[in-house]
Amino acid sequence: MLAARLSTARKTQRLAARSFATVVESAGLRVATVEANQPTSSLTILVKAGSRFEPKAGVANALKNFAFKSTAKRSALGTIRESELYGGVLSASLTREHLALTAEFLRGDEQFFVDVLSSFVNSAKFTRHEFEEYVTPLIEADSAAVNTDPATHAIDIAHALAFRSGLGASLFAPSHSTITAEDIKAFAKSAFTKGNIAVLGSGIDQSLLSQLVEKSFAATPASASATSSASAYFGGETRIDAHNGPQTVFIGFGATGTPSPELATLAAHISPAPSVKWSKGISPLSLAIPTYASVQSVYLPYSDATLVGVLIQGATAAEVKTAATAAVAELKKAAGGLSAEDLKKAVAKAKFAAASAVESRDGLAATFGSEV
Repeated sequence: MLAARLSTARKTQRLAARSFATVVESAGLRVATVEANQPTSSLTILVKAGSRFEPKAGVANALKNFAFKSTAKRSALGTIRESELYGGVLSASLTREHLALTAEFLRGDEQFFVDVLSSFVNSAKFTRHEFEEYVTPLIEADSAAVNTDPATHAIDIAHALAFRSGLGASLFAPSHSTITAEDIKAFAKSAFTKGNIAVLGSGIDQSLLSQLVEKSFAATPASASATSSASAYFGGETRIDAHNGPQTVFIGFGATGTPSPELATLAAHISPAPSVKWSKGISPLSLAIPTYASVQSVYLPYSDATLVGVLIQGATAAEVKTAATAAVAELKKAAGGLSAEDLKKAVAKAKFAAASAVESRDGLAATFGSEV
């Protein structure tokens, strides 16, 4: 039995070693695939069109919401109907550094979905009537949603305080936006170039994906990768009136430069999340948190900066104050150094968090997108 287990383990290790293909250049784009051994495949087009690169507040969010509308090949309705015939799912997401256009589908249908994604990149029409009828309501819904979600709002404001411009740009459009269809079209024209695009496939043969990309993106303009000013940390504090949800506080700091394992370890150390479900945990911070308050560790790494801290929520200001006091005390204590046992636990938690992040397709794109 032991021999059988060892044999299975070796096979698993060999399979894992073959999972990630070598990143290749195809038609001037970086292409990478991973074999997840799932019955479905996925394809993500990562574009350096996050909010840090937008020339006008909210235009990156608007571009995300314009995804899969009319192109030179298909109308918006045609894209929906054809994708449904294949049983696929299309989605778009936005971070501060990337716009991700994703298709999930059955194995063997990659040719159609590469064509769908590439047609938006190469020939989106950005019509005014679609902007006014379909896109504007989505932009407004995103802005309204963040204003009713204290946690998301707090993290968004924390970025603005920490970095001001660049990474400090909001993921959402202002309440009274002056964005036009022409603004979105101009931003897309500057962003949708070969130097800004990477292709990440899951469950697709590397050589086949390279061929499809070479054919579908041949007409994509070539230019240098988008750049923005280097991130600088400023910090500060602010208070925002909110009439929805729990009392919320974010306490943290930013660090410039390449994300370091030390910061990931710090975030893991201060996290009060228990290792056993439904338990309170035994970390010093978890024991000090009031019953009806919550503390969540925040670790957000970017290409040239990192935001680390704790997000605290509670039903009353008193509960939030108690939890915040305990969180600050734990941060100060960590600054003075950790015991060998605490450091070992924190490193293990950080490693597990990093490893488990790539188990989902969204995690794969977020983790490896900037490396492709």
